[in-house]
Amino acid sequence: MQSSTKKRVVVVGAITAVVALGGGLAYAYWSSTGTGTGSATTGTSTAFQVTSTAATGGPLSPGGPSQTVAFTVTNPGTGSQNLSSVVVTVANSDGTPWTAVTGCSAADYTVGTPAITYGQIAPGGSASGTVSITMNNLSTNQDGCKNATVPLRFVAS
Repeated sequence: MQSSTKKRVVVVGAITAVVALGGGLAYAYWSSTGTGTGSATTGTSTAFQVTSTAATGGPLSPGGPSQTVAFTVTNPGTGSQNLSSVVVTVANSDGTPWTAVTGCSAADYTVGTPAITYGQIAPGGSASGTVSITMNNLSTNQDGCKNATVPLRFVAS
């Protein structure tokens, strides 16, 4: 039996040595450091889109009732944009003075201050408001304004 015990001791010792050596290799590593670079890009603002509905209220007349125009400012961009101002004037769509009707001009009308909540508009979001327009009662003949379609220009920023 002594020889069997010696064989067991030798076998157990050999297994222990193999496990110890193998386990030691599993924990070996190199240490290192490194750096790298990368980048990201930012977009830019996108022009607000402004749409309006037909005016409501009685027909405009010198010193008569006003009309109300509802409008919506939409953010078509991919980021939140701040709406800080809406200016409405009697003008052509490109901002040039309205002169399409002889004897009638922007001076015959007053546009009120737009009623809208200013602030951040989320991507794809919108804000709605209203503005009033009245016809001034001037001391000159305003017959040129009869049946005129008065263009309003909206500038949102």
